[in-house]
Amino acid sequence: MLARGYEPDLAERCFSQIEGFGEYGFPESHAAAFALLAYVSAWLKCHHPAAFACGLLNSQPMGFYAPAQIVRDAREHGIEVRPICVNNSAWDNTLERRPDGGLALRLGFRLIKGFREEDAGWIVAARGNGYLDPESLWLRAGLASSALERLAEADAFSSMGLGRRNALWHVKAIRSQQPLPLFNDPIEGEGIVEPNIDLPAMQLGEELVEDYVAMRLSLRAHPMELLRPGIPNLTTHAALATAPLDRTSVCGLVITRQRPGTAAGVVFLTLEDETGISNVIVWRKVYKHFRRAVMGGRLLRVTGYLQREGIVVHLIAQHIEDMSHRLSDLGHPMDDAIGITQPQADDAPRPPRHPPRARHPREQAKRLFPSRDFH
Repeated sequence: MLARGYEPDLAERCFSQIEGFGEYGFPESHAAAFALLAYVSAWLKCHHPAAFACGLLNSQPMGFYAPAQIVRDAREHGIEVRPICVNNSAWDNTLERRPDGGLALRLGFRLIKGFREEDAGWIVAARGNGYLDPESLWLRAGLASSALERLAEADAFSSMGLGRRNALWHVKAIRSQQPLPLFNDPIEGEGIVEPNIDLPAMQLGEELVEDYVAMRLSLRAHPMELLRPGIPNLTTHAALATAPLDRTSVCGLVITRQRPGTAAGVVFLTLEDETGISNVIVWRKVYKHFRRAVMGGRLLRVTGYLQREGIVVHLIAQHIEDMSHRLSDLGHPMDDAIGITQPQADDAPRPPRHPPRARHPREQAKRLFPSRDFH
């Protein structure tokens, strides 16, 4: 440090801090192992972002971030993400070659809630040159009607020109668990032809909610993108880097909540909107005042002042409002929603539990857009 022009007093104080940490810090082998993992991960994410995102998705559940955040980050870095498709997807998420020579990420059947790997294997094995309609998939792959319904709910028949609602209409007409011999041969047998029904198109908010119910993510939009016009005076997370340091309000889905034992009661929140994520610091007194919102909210509006140090930006919370009820504005109330995911990296993970069916819009929001929380 002296050779580089630092003052002796500063150099001595820095060395003293490093020396003190060496008395109780991680052993060198532990630090080296973590440093190697961090370096390799950063190198892969920089040079092979599509493969890195694909690997993370295929390793779920893991880490802080759910599939929705991994997909959002990949798209922000220019990766094309293609939806689940009965004519292109496999069980795992895969990479597909683009016309320009790059790689696109194809989502796999494993992301569909409750879908079995065995059924995905039958779809791939019997696919051949592709399926023309849900009935051909049923006849060739021999899937149960329940599996077909899960595919339709995940909008996996879109390559056939069938939206989610129309696909469900076609699938509901298939009642048998297995094809009957009489109807198995389209030439010798007789088929039941369903009349063409003009079903009303689903609104974007309804489609988004159904995506989250079926797959815990959506490629259509982020919930905040639809809710933002109805919540005034908000700053996007991407704009925090250049926003004034005075009073600022942000709103987003809660991704993580942490209260480390060494932080003297301070809570750290990570919020996500359609532009990225923001880090919120909730001091102990503020947490006590807004404890219900901090602990139970799935969509929070936080008002406070900004702190910036280089590229690191934190919002120091002064007022927190639970906006979870606004998630019901996205579409019709849902009874069948995804359960709360188990936190993988929080300080005090919750024990497994099976929450009751959600009735109130606030409870529906908790079920549809779960966060990874401390207990």
